[in-house]
Amino acid sequence: MTEQEINRAVLYVTAATSYDRALVERIVRTGLLELESLAASETLSCGRDPLLEYVCQWTMKRTGQAEPLVREVLGCAGRWLDEAYDEIAKHHPELVKPSGEEGSGLTSV
Repeated sequence: MTEQEINRAVLYVTAATSYDRALVERIVRTGLLELESLAASETLSCGRDPLLEYVCQWTMKRTGQAEPLVREVLGCAGRWLDEAYDEIAKHHPELVKPSGEEGSGLTSV
């Protein structure tokens, strides 16, 4: 994901919520970069929903922000998270389980 795409997501979420841009940027950037990091490390072996849940939990721990806030911000940035997930699935299909398969393949944060 390019810096321009991350900035676009931050601007969109900031406009869609009443939160400060710096706060939104920290949450969005943390979530998107963790998703990319998982793909690069090739430790990923799960479907979309468990992966996005992991990213949400990771972002909460990393930023120290409350769950409702992180979920709202990442929910608004869902389009970009989905695009990042689709890129992982496209370039590394062996790392992604089809929807409905058991097990998340991720350890807790």
